[in-house]
Amino acid sequence: MNHALAPAASAALIRAEVAGLPRYDPGADPDEVAALGGVRRVIKLSNSESPYGVSPAVAAAVRRGLAGGVARYPDPTGKRLTEAIGRSLDVPAGRVVLGNGSENLLELLCRAVLDPGDLVVTQAPGFSLHETFPRVMGARVEKVPVTAEFGFDAAAWRDALAAGPKLVFLANPCNPTGTTLTSGELARVVADTPASALLVLDEAYGEFARADPEYPDGLEALRALDRPWIVLRTFSKAYGLAGLRVGYGIASDTTLVQALDQVRTPYNVNQPAQDAAVAALGDHAHLADTVRRTRLEISRVTDRLRGAGLCVVPSSANFLFIDTGCRSDRVAQQLHRAGIIVKAWREPGYETYIRASLSTPEDNDVFVRCLTEICAKDTA
Repeated sequence: MNHALAPAASAALIRAEVAGLPRYDPGADPDEVAALGGVRRVIKLSNSESPYGVSPAVAAAVRRGLAGGVARYPDPTGKRLTEAIGRSLDVPAGRVVLGNGSENLLELLCRAVLDPGDLVVTQAPGFSLHETFPRVMGARVEKVPVTAEFGFDAAAWRDALAAGPKLVFLANPCNPTGTTLTSGELARVVADTPASALLVLDEAYGEFARADPEYPDGLEALRALDRPWIVLRTFSKAYGLAGLRVGYGIASDTTLVQALDQVRTPYNVNQPAQDAAVAALGDHAHLADTVRRTRLEISRVTDRLRGAGLCVVPSSANFLFIDTGCRSDRVAQQLHRAGIIVKAWREPGYETYIRASLSTPEDNDVFVRCLTEICAKDTA
């Protein structure tokens, strides 16, 4: 006879910080959406994945790696990849740290730095894991809201930073809005951040923004600072390696890298991911083409949605933050019936917004048509 343990027995073991955490929302399951809508092909716009795939050089590198076998553990130091990143950015390889996606590095930073009761400052609306990982460690999180126009609120940031945070998470471009800080705004955050705090600049979507002359290179902005900092980047977005999970950080000093190495699992980045990232880093043409095509679609789809009367936040990333004027979860469910997956935003104050990462022009046209029809019916 199978005797199941009463749930209360396990629940009693779980730390209060963990029990109260919201679940991460990865978006709806494509198979379930296909069944719901009776469609053969689902348009997935929920996870900021590149519709243009990986470069041929990456595909060849992965094939070579698989042909060599996967029975052995990956290089735990990621030597070849950290050296390639170091050369590309003119930093010592010893100041580069790898993660199973850049979100793994967010988690490691919280593990290495935070004690219960420490203060963390981040953005609102913002990436949920900037709040979740600190809360796992028992830290307090203060979220600094954007202005009514989704701009940077310098006074609010100054007040929040004056409270003495131990860790500061700042995304540029911001997820979910796609907005960016200018060089001057980033400089103000840097100047207002206490020297005792670790400043974490999350540039997961930076490749899409660098064509904008107003967008600051975070590494260049922080490079000369005599205080702790780390810039996080990833191969998941513009490089198209989301399924392989490889991100990296460039740190102010080797002591910070060594601390992250001490709290990570020994083999946190698999070998095919390391090989693919080295190849991706060298294929500048594929990256440039992906960014160019993405920015064209961002501009085109923004214009079409605004022409239909929807409020769309100006975006320098590969996604759009759209005010549907209705409950976002309801809009998302109606899109599911059309075979389209977006992310309904549930952060307080933004419950009418959806975030949609763009796909090919053909998919985007289907999305625009369905969304505008849904919103027109709901507001009629």
